[in-house]
Amino acid sequence: MTQVHTNTKQTLPWTRRVAYNAQIRTIQAGLASLDWVTSFTKTSAHAPNIVKTYSVRHHLPVRIFLPSSYTAGSSETLPTLFTIHGGGFCIGASHDDDAWNRSFADNHSMLVIALNYSKAPAAPFPTGLDDLESLYQAALDDESLPIDKANGGRIAIGGFSAGGNLTLGLSQRLLRSSNCSCRPRAAISIYGALDLSQSPEQKVSTRQYKVDASLGPPRTSTKDFLINMAPLFDWSYLPEGQDLQEPLLSPGPYASADDLPPHVFIIAAELDMLAKESLDCATRLARARGGSGTSVMISAETRCGQPQPGKFGELELNDRRFSWQESFAGGSVRWLLVPDVLHGFDSLPMRERVSGEQTRKDAELKTEAYSQIGDSGPVGVSTSSLAQGALESSIRMPWKSPPLHFVSENARRVPVDLTAAR
Repeated sequence: MTQVHTNTKQTLPWTRRVAYNAQIRTIQAGLASLDWVTSFTKTSAHAPNIVKTYSVRHHLPVRIFLPSSYTAGSSETLPTLFTIHGGGFCIGASHDDDAWNRSFADNHSMLVIALNYSKAPAAPFPTGLDDLESLYQAALDDESLPIDKANGGRIAIGGFSAGGNLTLGLSQRLLRSSNCSCRPRAAISIYGALDLSQSPEQKVSTRQYKVDASLGPPRTSTKDFLINMAPLFDWSYLPEGQDLQEPLLSPGPYASADDLPPHVFIIAAELDMLAKESLDCATRLARARGGSGTSVMISAETRCGQPQPGKFGELELNDRRFSWQESFAGGSVRWLLVPDVLHGFDSLPMRERVSGEQTRKDAELKTEAYSQIGDSGPVGVSTSSLAQGALESSIRMPWKSPPLHFVSENARRVPVDLTAAR
């Protein structure tokens, strides 16, 4: 199927614009109310050590996860992962990824910093990128945080869904900036929305569908659960007349390989309308960086993956439709397609909301399985292993987290008792 890319966002009739605005505002208000109610019953098992605000974006708190192995008051610096949550650029919050971030920090002895950003339609493109860039630099300038910035630093950025898009957009900005004090060495997109120049209808046409009853609902549905919301999210985030082929907006097909970190890791869910654009991004970057070309041949397939179900709870690491890596001098591109899972499969809140029991268990096992990918840890001694190991973490058994502290940007790092988390 020939891909059709749109140059600019078209203006909708005023009646449609009014309806979309009312719809997204209602959704945001409802979710905000639900979030407020559930905040009183949320477990602290996955909580960050610190929730911090910076004057550059005082309304956007940053959540900081110190690993359980870290000694309070230590002068040790840590490899650092900045994460960006999803939600169609319109909804969601950084605390949605607390379980993932806590597990990643504890399992890999890394500092994890969950960034935040303003939401559309009140804050359309590129406001979110402006927020993220300011908070990233504020965190780097914060001497109370044990970020390893020596010798170019050991820093990665990773994001989920819309956060995957923002990850590649932010990475481009940071690599181009003359003011960035320490640029990321790796970028990780997890089921990212990487091409906003394609319509949702076209994306659905390239999605893999499976009707085998062994998978169980909702995976056997012949309708992608994102399709009803995708046009609303796109309208909210994109300014009228916006160039949809802008590399910061649609990094999948348009970002220059030279403007991205040396290591890029693209992960997708097989049963997801966003999977194909992730594969196209990975193969394009591999080709641009001098890859062997075998991955490029796979990208010609209309749909990602395979029509028949895979093995319950297992990845397909020996099938290049699902997994490959191209390594180059000083960098790499890696692709991982997780079989038989839906968008958001590794998100604890998402699994609880949309998944049936069999679907949930399969997603948990495959999240555990992809946590084993990599050889020397998420950053390791050598930066060449950064992308390969950057997503070894998974949502495993809950960790009892240290106390939560709210501090200002000028406060010293708050000593915490980590013994309970070990």
